[in-house]
Amino acid sequence: MSVALITGSAGLIGSEAVKYFARKNLKIVGVDNDLRRYFFGEEASTAWMQKQLLASVPEYEHHNIDIRDHQAVFELFRRFGKDISLVVHTAAQPSHDWAAREPFTDFGVNANGTLNLLEATRQFCPDAVFIFTSTNKVYGDTPNFLPLMEQDLRWEIDPSHKFAKKGISEEMSIDQSMHSIFGASKVAADVMVQEYGRYFGMKTACFRGGCLTGPNHSGAQLHGFLAYLMKCNVTGTPYKVFGYKVKQVRDNIHSSDLIRAFDRFFERPRSAEVYNIGGSRFSNCSMLEAIRMCEEISGCKMDWEYVESSRMGDHIWWISDISKFQEHYPGYKLTYDVPGILREIHDNNRKRWTASQPAHV
Repeated sequence: MSVALITGSAGLIGSEAVKYFARKNLKIVGVDNDLRRYFFGEEASTAWMQKQLLASVPEYEHHNIDIRDHQAVFELFRRFGKDISLVVHTAAQPSHDWAAREPFTDFGVNANGTLNLLEATRQFCPDAVFIFTSTNKVYGDTPNFLPLMEQDLRWEIDPSHKFAKKGISEEMSIDQSMHSIFGASKVAADVMVQEYGRYFGMKTACFRGGCLTGPNHSGAQLHGFLAYLMKCNVTGTPYKVFGYKVKQVRDNIHSSDLIRAFDRFFERPRSAEVYNIGGSRFSNCSMLEAIRMCEEISGCKMDWEYVESSRMGDHIWWISDISKFQEHYPGYKLTYDVPGILREIHDNNRKRWTASQPAHV
């Protein structure tokens, strides 16, 4: 049986990939040691999803491996060898703020862990498709120097700019900007994935995501924007917004829409590709707009405060231009917009979030 090896398999994107590719009759080998609990605390643990996957996906095999462990990674790849036809690498340390606390850990997970997986793929299953969940943070703070204009509820780009209609394309430079420590470690991984494609002829792709989201996200204060925002709204937990007058804009892509893009690449792979992937002009919002939508969906008032200082290297405005991917894979379209995403996050998680406390009104 063909094997899909998925890292971060109990996380948002990893768990979506497990379920999706299991339905396509691949044996799923999951790698996840719940480092998210170490990064962000008990509320961010993915243990609940691991249990769900083991109970509901017959072809799922879980391995509690740290991707920084070169020997353990190689032993796993050696075991399955050329039966591995797909590697979906979603495991990461994903937070700007946390990375600055422990740069060695951040770089070890994001950069060295990715190198371990690439080299294991090259040695034991070189024909496998390697898909890397990169990030728009590889562009650093360059987007902040676009001609942005303040509106009532959001920042927007000057309508005469080339990025105005579709969003930011892959032509934007990743050089000479402030990336944050997290962004720098993801740049190292992103470039290495490209290099293994070019230098060794492997079938690799970097998907540079905007905000990746969905109902299976174990959102926390330092990572998981929409899921954590809705959770705070429902439970009455205070929420802090950092900088940019609460008008910073993000595009948001549902995990299922992202995995469908992965599948399109898997079916017809290319080498050393880079794609901006996100909600695009179809699915985006400002912080103020997101807060209002949460309140409308839940019927709960949001308890939030504004912090003047912004996060270093953070974006004021990000909307992904996904047209390069759509040109390579005609017919691909997004199915979830922001209201639909927030509604699903609310409906799927409200009972779990409020199980041990009274509902917030």
